[in-house]
Formats: sequence, C-alpha cells, structure tokens
Amino acid sequence: MKQRLKWAGIGVLALALALSFHHYAGWLQLCAGLALFLFGMQCLEQGLKALAGGAMERWLSHSTATPARGLLFGGAATMLLQSSTLVSLLTIAFLSTGLIQLAGAISVLLGANLGATSGIWLLALAGQNLSLSPLALPLLVFGVLARYTGRRGQAAGQLIVGIAFVFLGIDQIKLGFDAMAHIDLTRYSAQGVAGTLVFVSVGALLTVVVQSSHATLMLTLGALAAGQLAPEQSLAIAIGSNVGSSISTAAMGFMGGNRAGHRLAVAHVLFNATTAVVALLCLPLLQASVLRLTGWVGMDDNALIQLALFHTLFNALGVALFWPIQGALARALLRWLPDPQPPANLIAQIAAGAPSTRSQHLSDSALHSADTATLALSQELRRLGRLSLEVIGQALYCPPDELDAPVRDSAALRRRVADGEMDSDLLYRQLVKPVWAGMLDFISRFELPLDPGQQQIWRDGQEAASQLVKAVKDAHALQANLQRQLHPDNPDAAAAEAWLELRWQLLKALAWLRSVSAQCDDPPRWRQQLEQLGPQLAQFEEQFSARLFLAVRQGRIDSIQLSSLINDLGYARRIVRNLQQVLLLGDGHSQGLPWRDLFQYEEASTLP
Repeated sequence: MKQRLKWAGIGVLALALALSFHHYAGWLQLCAGLALFLFGMQCLEQGLKALAGGAMERWLSHSTATPARGLLFGGAATMLLQSSTLVSLLTIAFLSTGLIQLAGAISVLLGANLGATSGIWLLALAGQNLSLSPLALPLLVFGVLARYTGRRGQAAGQLIVGIAFVFLGIDQIKLGFDAMAHIDLTRYSAQGVAGTLVFVSVGALLTVVVQSSHATLMLTLGALAAGQLAPEQSLAIAIGSNVGSSISTAAMGFMGGNRAGHRLAVAHVLFNATTAVVALLCLPLLQASVLRLTGWVGMDDNALIQLALFHTLFNALGVALFWPIQGALARALLRWLPDPQPPANLIAQIAAGAPSTRSQHLSDSALHSADTATLALSQELRRLGRLSLEVIGQALYCPPDELDAPVRDSAALRRRVADGEMDSDLLYRQLVKPVWAGMLDFISRFELPLDPGQQQIWRDGQEAASQLVKAVKDAHALQANLQRQLHPDNPDAAAAEAWLELRWQLLKALAWLRSVSAQCDDPPRWRQQLEQLGPQLAQFEEQFSARLFLAVRQGRIDSIQLSSLINDLGYARRIVRNLQQVLLLGDGHSQGLPWRDLFQYEEASTLP
C-alpha cells in the first residue's frame, strides 16, 4: 500500500511539473538548471570518492587525534566533496562502527560546516555576467573520453563530467531567473522578525527538498543577481539552508544509524540551530560587519560577495561558540543518549514478547564507505554468531549460562524437555533468519569498489554466515529426537542414555570452541588448537558407533533407534564442523576484521 501511494505521489508530481513546464519556459530552464547542478554534484562526489579509494576513510579514522586535526579534515574534505551532508554521513558511519570517538566526530562536524562555505564563494566569485558554458563543453568532451582509459581514468572522467554539469547547471539557473523577470520577491520585505523567519523557513524547506544546501545557495545567488531577491532576504535564506542541511543529516542519521550515530545527528542539529539563532539575534551586527569588510576591498555594491561573506561569518561564529565546549557536549550527549545494555541472554527477549530482530550494525550510513561497510558487516557477523550459538544451545536444552560448564543429565534438563518451551525453529525464524536476511540485503545494496583484502573479508563473511545458518538448522533437526527420547515419559532408558551421551559430547565441543575463539594472542597456536578438534571428534564417533552396534547386538536398542542415532551423530558432526570452519575463515585477515572471538556473548570490540 505504501509503495502504491509513493508511486502515485511521484506520478502526480511529474504530471504537475510537466504541465508547468508547458506553460512557463523560464520555470523549465530553472528546474533543468537545478537538475544539472545536482547531477553534476553527484558525479563530482562519486568521482572524488572513486579516485580517493579508501584514502579518505583512512584519513578520517586518523584525523581525530586532536580537535584541530579533526577540524582541518572536516573543512578540507567538505571543500573537496562540496557536500557537508556526505562528510557528516561518513562521520556518522565511522562513529557508529567505533573507529572514531564522539569528541573527534564533533570536531570533524565543525570543520565540515566551515568547509561548506567554500562552495558559495566559488559561485559568488564567478558572478552573474560570466558564462561558464564555453568552459563546460570541452570539459564534458574530455571527461567522457577519460572514462575509456581504465578504472582510474573512469573516476577522473566522472569528476570532470561532474564539473561540466555543475557549470552548465549554473548557466541554466541564470537563464531561468532572467526569463522569470516578472517574479519579484523583493516586495515581500524581510524586515522584522516575522518576515525574516519566513525566508529562514524557505531556505530550510528548500534544502530539505533538494537535499543540498549548495543548490539552495545557488538558487539564492541566481535570484539575488537577477534582482528578484533583496539582500536581507538572501541572508535569511542562507541561515535557513544551514538548518535544513542539519535536518536532512539528522533524519538519515536516525533512520540508518545506531545510538552513536544518533548522538552525532543531535550534535549537528544543536550546532546549526544554535548558530542560526545566534545569527538571527546578531543579524544587524553581522550585516554591518559584512558591509564594512566588503567596503574595504571595494565590493560594497556586490551583493553576491556579501552573501558569501555573511555565510562564512555566521558559520565561523558557530564554530567559535562550540569549540570550547566540544568535550562537555560529547559527555552530555553520552548521558542523554546512553548505549543500551546488551542482555546476557538474547533469547530471553523472545520470551518477554520482543518482536523479531533484524540487523543492528548494518546502517544505511555505512553504505557510504567501503571501510565502514566492511567493519559493519563484521560486527553483524559477530552478532549472528552469538545468536546462532544461543539457538544451538537452546536446541540442546542448554541455556547460554550453562554452556561453559555443561552437565550430562539433571532434573532441570528433564524439566525443560517436558515443558517443550525451547522451540529452536521458532528461535531461528525470530532471531537468526532476520539477521541473515538483513546481511544479504546489506550486501546486495552495497555498490562501492572494494580492495582485494576487503573482497576476501566479504566473501568469507558471507560464507561464515551461511555456515552458521546451516549449523542452526542441523541443531533444529537434532532437537526433535532429543525431545522425544529425553522426555520423562520415555521408558527406553538405554536409548535415552545414548542420546544423553551424544548431547553431552556436542555441548563439550561447543564449549571448547567458544573457549578457543577467545584466545587470539597467538594466531598460529590458536589455529593449531582449533584444528585439533577434528581428530578428537573422529575418535569419539568411532567409539560411540562401536557402542551403538554393541547395544543393538545385546538387544538394548533396536535398529530403528540405531538409524536415528547415526543420523543425529551426522547432525552433531556437521554442527561442530560448520562452527569450526567459521572460525577458520576469520583467521589471517591482517587488516581487519577477524571474527575469531565470534562466539563470545559480550559485545566484542571491533577494533583490530
């Protein structure tokens, strides 16, 4: 239903735009220019990211050692990408995956707001009378040709094409405003609080709609240069554009981030909202400062330069206000939005009526970077490992808190079997399958290039997740016979004894795997220990099978029970081998993201 309403809304909007284009040629030119500008910005962003590879992400992860370095990185990255929203989303992704701390992320955010002022300076310096189309056309040709010169050339070509489309968009916006000369917004005075707030709201709304403060400021510059907008109105729109950009980032941060991302989104809103309020309160003083500064360089009649200078001044004012309180703000956000404590037993959530759970770490913001996407995938794999081991334990009627020291038989075990409350199939559908589905969805939506090491981690991660799911399904198949044979009403003590033995050996193997998975200090010795499990299991299977055939010959169990036990022995073998293979897949990733501690119930640190 929602999808149909969405497409119906898009259809109505497209029809309305088509009709308006038919009647107003100037409006068509304006919208076409905005479309070209936004498309060029997107190509510019993608080309820069492809050229940088993972360098920008690595710079970000190392740029927060000091607040000054974070500020410089945020400003430089935004000047290059010309998108404070993208830099903010990358910062949210790195913060969410634990690569940087909140105080460092706030300093990057302050720098991004300063860097965002560079774009309006370039546009203002270009001026209204300078046509960029003659420069855009050869850039477009060279950019397309560069796309046929290899991978790096393709990225460079996309960057050049993006610049060309930005230039073409600027010219089209200018022509659109010239053709709409009959529109005069100057009669709507921005004098007074009410009038100013109206144009602040216009700037915020326009930025939220087009998802780009640069596009809002481009439109503002065009209207200002065409004389359709008063200088006071343009200043109010510039303030609103900052507020709108923080709203967009906050919305994406809350929809696609974890609690760490929520904190930074709140910090972004606080910074831009506070800066906007201070700028409005100091508006007469800022205007006077702008006029005085532009007068010193002989540009007191250039409204475009005045708007660019005003935009820079009030962002710098906001940075000056927040710079001394970065640490206090970070501590306050940690108090206001604390991390939820992970439960000791995730399956207890189902018993308490919690809904089915999906992925926790695979946020939309992580898709903006190969490094963060790889790290997020590894974090979610750890969570899937914890869930899988719990579900396997429940299939064997062994709660997580008993796995470290499993018992062979007990009254509590018989009671659990009699109650039949540990349905592993239900737990699989409500816990394991949604997380596995979320991982596959995340993998299918990721489109950025990966280096060879990252590609190996993604392949191993997908294979490890598949092995975990197979182990859970085998445990469910094993549970059916355990429930029947270990039930207190079952009179066949010999068969029950055999299944108790099989269950106990499997639990001991799981406990051993969990213990070994936490020992990561000596990788070669760790791998040697892990591989020792194979011969031990083979010896148990040989001895267990021999005892089963002896029991058949002695008439203590029948051939039907023997076949069921042999089948269940196969299930147990596959469960252990699948889990062992998962741990071996995680070994040897020097960059990265080993999941050798996969079966730890505590939330493990993701830093290598």
